[in-house]
Amino acid sequence: MDKFRMVFQYFQSSSESVMNGICGLLALATVKMYTSFEFNCPCLPRYNVVYGLGVLLIPPAALFLCGLIVNRQSVTVIEEWKRPTGRRTKDLGVIRYMCSSILQRALVAPIVWILLTLLDGKGFICAFSSSVDPEKFVDFANMTPSEVQFLLAKVPCKEDDLVRNSTSRKAVTRYLRCLSQALGWSITLLLIMAAFLARSLQPCFHQATFLQRRYWSNYLDLEQKLFDETCCEHARDFAHRCVLHFFDSMRKEIKARGLSISRDHQGKEEGEGEGKEDHLHGITNQDQMNRLLATWYVSKPPLDITQATQAHPSGVDGSVRWPPSPLGRRVSKQTDV
Repeated sequence: MDKFRMVFQYFQSSSESVMNGICGLLALATVKMYTSFEFNCPCLPRYNVVYGLGVLLIPPAALFLCGLIVNRQSVTVIEEWKRPTGRRTKDLGVIRYMCSSILQRALVAPIVWILLTLLDGKGFICAFSSSVDPEKFVDFANMTPSEVQFLLAKVPCKEDDLVRNSTSRKAVTRYLRCLSQALGWSITLLLIMAAFLARSLQPCFHQATFLQRRYWSNYLDLEQKLFDETCCEHARDFAHRCVLHFFDSMRKEIKARGLSISRDHQGKEEGEGEGKEDHLHGITNQDQMNRLLATWYVSKPPLDITQATQAHPSGVDGSVRWPPSPLGRRVSKQTDV
């Protein structure tokens, strides 16, 4: 379980290469899911359309949601959009850039599923077999409309006795499969052309603005990631101090009762209390920590680190003060919440 958690946290990194790798894995998983999916058309009027369109649209919707879930920036965009302005203004251009990046990656797997479905043709044949014009096929010329609709609904079921040897069934199948594949290849061509134009025309626009939005979108993601890591380190140190305080009180109570305590155990506790680096920075109770976290949410510090070393996030007296810098220091060195 720990290894799985580590892998999941690694895949939630803000690195674009990692996110592109996740998109590739989702696309490969989509291909595997489709090849292992057993397609069974109900071959009944009105039900064929529901089943065929469901196969065509419902899995892509689920894959799209999965693409949003595994993308760490999805939560970052929502937090940036909903947060109070405070001491830091919001850049709508950065939010739009992050939304565009998220949507592009989340749409990869759904598009792969839709293209596979159209190129295969089974779902398209199931959904639209009853919509074919029966006058184009000879076997349906001398039948009543109800019989025609019933037989057209049976077209996807080639093993059915009613249409097993019917030449019109094969003709309808070929006709719908050709339409489905033509639609699939057309969508593929349009997507390739759109990607080509986007890549070719990108240098024609303002590159400075693009670089700025890309930089600050990465910054927002990394800031949240570092803040979470710093909070974990601070909480670990706070819990460590509380536990040591509990056992220190117990040791004093044992001494007061005249009982003996192991010297090795006593020396180990004192060594842990003295040797551990202080990450609390004056936080001594729950109220101080709650005010500090509320301050981070309500009024994030401005993007200015010129006075980063002249202030401290919290004082010993319990007051909460923020430095101008939101960057903070490395967790393993000097951790500020």
